Amino acid sequence: MKQGPSMVQPNAAEAALGNVLERAIQRWVSTTGRKVYAEDTSWLSGPVGKGRIGAEFYEEYGREAGLKIVTDDPDAGLLPEFDVLTGGGFDPLLVRPEIRDFYERTARYGLDVRPQWSRLFRYPPKTLIYLVSRDIQQLNLPASSGAAGMSSELIRLAHPRTGVIPFTGWLRRSSANGAVIYAGFYTACELPGRGGRYVKVVFPLPEGSATVLLRPENRPGGSLALVSAGDGFGDAGYYRVHRDPDGSLRVGYMPVKEEIHVFVDHTGKLRTYHTLSLWKARFLTLRYEISQHS
Repeated sequence: MKQGPSMVQPNAAEAALGNVLERAIQRWVSTTGRKVYAEDTSWLSGPVGKGRIGAEFYEEYGREAGLKIVTDDPDAGLLPEFDVLTGGGFDPLLVRPEIRDFYERTARYGLDVRPQWSRLFRYPPKTLIYLVSRDIQQLNLPASSGAAGMSSELIRLAHPRTGVIPFTGWLRRSSANGAVIYAGFYTACELPGRGGRYVKVVFPLPEGSATVLLRPENRPGGSLALVSAGDGFGDAGYYRVHRDPDGSLRVGYMPVKEEIHVFVDHTGKLRTYHTLSLWKARFLTLRYEISQHS
């Protein structure tokens, strides 16, 4: 994987405190989470981390899973075809072609992001980012409210014999210091007893993952919304997954709600507003401007 510029590392005391906090989260999920088995919940299956995640995780996972890694496909997309999301009241044909192209050929696009933190609810998530996310190089959201450049790299993981792509990796880093912001794995899936198909995103974490299931919705003007708000376990939502030593999973359905609204503004620019809320209290809005590489 490409190496970014040098980045600020947490000092020993911060790293130790972050490790304690991450282990406490794992312990909480392993104690209170629902026990399931991977073969019964394929919609939750995905890469699981061991320690630090970072950019190197894709190669490690590909090697262990026997997958071929392709990092230089200029037309790689998060979804092989946007139409795989058809169903459950969602019609991909109603979505603007610019948005469809972004999801099918994501590697052609660059991102700039402007975070907007809530004044009332910013401290708990910022503390987690500073102590945990920065150290493990995952879910390392921008902590400031200024505009931030973000690099974007697509990693296709395919079975060498069949060519089937179980996941596409999307690695995003800070343009300022090379720190990994997101190291995600993207695909589409169905949920038992639910209509339609969902966008599934897996963010590996130590001994588990954060897995987000997003329901596609048609919005006015040919825009697209991906929404993680659901009715509980087995529906769209944010799942914290912990792998127990016996191979079973402990899963917590978390009160984190996300909405990703992708639209074309009045000037013809492609934009995204990504909002994150705890229950109904919004704590962060990420405003993206998306443009094709020249």
